[in-house]
Amino acid sequence: MSDYLLSVLLGIVEGITEFLPVSSTAHLRIAEQLMHVPLSSGYWKMYSIVIQLGAILVLPIYFRHHIAKLISTWPKGEKRDCNYLTHPLSLVIIAFVVTAVPAFLLTKVIGKNLESLYVMGAALLIGGIVMWVIDAMKAPWEQAGPGAPGSPIHTWKMDDIHGGQAIWIGACQILSAVFPGTSRSMSTIAGGQLMGMSRAAALEFSFFLSMPTMAVATVYTLLKSLRGKEENPIGVAEITSHEWVILAIGFVVSFIVAYGAVAWFMAWVRKRGFAPFAMYRIVLGIAVLAWAAGIFGR
Repeated sequence: MSDYLLSVLLGIVEGITEFLPVSSTAHLRIAEQLMHVPLSSGYWKMYSIVIQLGAILVLPIYFRHHIAKLISTWPKGEKRDCNYLTHPLSLVIIAFVVTAVPAFLLTKVIGKNLESLYVMGAALLIGGIVMWVIDAMKAPWEQAGPGAPGSPIHTWKMDDIHGGQAIWIGACQILSAVFPGTSRSMSTIAGGQLMGMSRAAALEFSFFLSMPTMAVATVYTLLKSLRGKEENPIGVAEITSHEWVILAIGFVVSFIVAYGAVAWFMAWVRKRGFAPFAMYRIVLGIAVLAWAAGIFGR
């Protein structure tokens, strides 16, 4: 397989899975192993980071109008009922801090789990079951809509989130950092639903929280690699013109596919639930565990 085609395929995998609750990390690692990508290579490690940056860039562009509204209404809020700590923008930062500090301290644990098929398979399977159960519990109330008597859903818009929900969702996101395969979006969406948020509100807050989380984590990892602080680092001067083209292809493909995935996913969730993604995770998790055990051969 040519490097160009490989870059296109990996960009598609990253773009589709980055924001869906199915774990882009697990899918990318599986795809890289199936396509025999040399994971020990500093260049291909950096490539994985670059295509993730392509996907990350989608969110500030897709949500640019909502971001502009939040910035313009900070700190009092659109309804003039917020302050410096309770404004939705502030709560995104609070949730990010709750995630970032423990995740940074657990860097070595995260590194050990990144290449473990057993960890990924178990996280996919368990996460799928958790997602399915939570979404099934909330489904009747989602259909009933706002104002239904006795509804456990009391936050229907992201802008109405409160501090306790933000801190809880940030804590849930730590799981996705420590256990690859958990999925950042799965953990934050399911966490939000448990705290009384609707599917749409939990999903949108998940997207907003992912902006600082993914940007900081990805840039930090990229800088470590370029500065020689990662295993098998690579310097910018070492990258050939051919390799720059490969990086550019993966970045662009990842961005385009991720933009389509976000737009589709937002529309899907407003009308349907997360059950299909949960079922997919369960099936994939079982398959990955079987693969790791050597049942399918490796």
